[in-house]
Amino acid sequence: MSVRCRVYRGAPPFRDCDPAQISELLKQPDALIWLDVEGPTEATVEMLREEFGFHELALEDTLHPHQRPKIEQYGSYFFLVAYGVTAKAGELLEHELTAFVGRNYLVTVRKEPVFDLSGCVQRWESTPELHGEGGGYLLYILLDDVVDGYFTVLDAFEDVSEEVEDQVFAEQTIEPGQEMRPQGQIFRLKKQLLQFRRVVTPLRDVLDVMQRRTVDVVTVPLEPYYRDVYDHVLRATDYLDNLRDILSSALEAHLAVVSNRLNEVMKRLTSWGAIILVPTLIAGIYGMNFRHMPELHWYLGYPFALALMAVSAFVLYRMFNRRGWL
Repeated sequence: MSVRCRVYRGAPPFRDCDPAQISELLKQPDALIWLDVEGPTEATVEMLREEFGFHELALEDTLHPHQRPKIEQYGSYFFLVAYGVTAKAGELLEHELTAFVGRNYLVTVRKEPVFDLSGCVQRWESTPELHGEGGGYLLYILLDDVVDGYFTVLDAFEDVSEEVEDQVFAEQTIEPGQEMRPQGQIFRLKKQLLQFRRVVTPLRDVLDVMQRRTVDVVTVPLEPYYRDVYDHVLRATDYLDNLRDILSSALEAHLAVVSNRLNEVMKRLTSWGAIILVPTLIAGIYGMNFRHMPELHWYLGYPFALALMAVSAFVLYRMFNRRGWL
């Protein structure tokens, strides 16, 4: 658990400050405060209640993990829950992030696994011209960094999806023992994309609420920036849907390949069964134990029966082979 408080006063960079001074700094119109909590505890929640006066329900959500992405308005500030996403060893990692944003402050609460804010800090300090817009600008940088991370992960998913699609249409896909491998990969990717979509889609509602300007957080100069993030979220959602469509098509193609292979196997089994059946039928007829049979005392009866079996099997083999069943 760590708590870091920084204050901005007209010129970069942010300067460290004592969290106990927050209530006094909030009264100063030229102060812009950023408080970051990594790994929230009861003590840090109590500190947020004393210094900022946040609502107890919002503070409760900062302690409990796995909150759904959302935004709530409390008087003069917004409380929101968002998720950053990264990919590690082919697995999707969600970084839960809660934030309180008011006119002159931003409070971020990061839960395990923590979201990396180093890129946000660099952008905050390298673009001082909009710091006068307050906490809304700090939140814009944060949300923009979160959404940009979505596209990095989506590009990785696209590469994996293309590899799976290539496997489906490659000849080695129909080798014995490999039929179920692409299918398992496709189902795993579709599950991860569905999990990803549940994280991305609610951000549209979050940004829509913030642009209504019911609270003095998103100022007029910040509106184009928030619209830009909103457009990026829509692009990410479309990107996700396209990847899911690609995987659905790949799954249908894979099932068609498996079905065709099964048909080929059934044709071969049926053909070989017919080839074996006719000689067996001849052997069964000549093996019947009756006294009065035309060929029973024929000197060439045995070699004739064997020759008839061989000829019938050869004829059937040639016929099935010409039709491509063998």
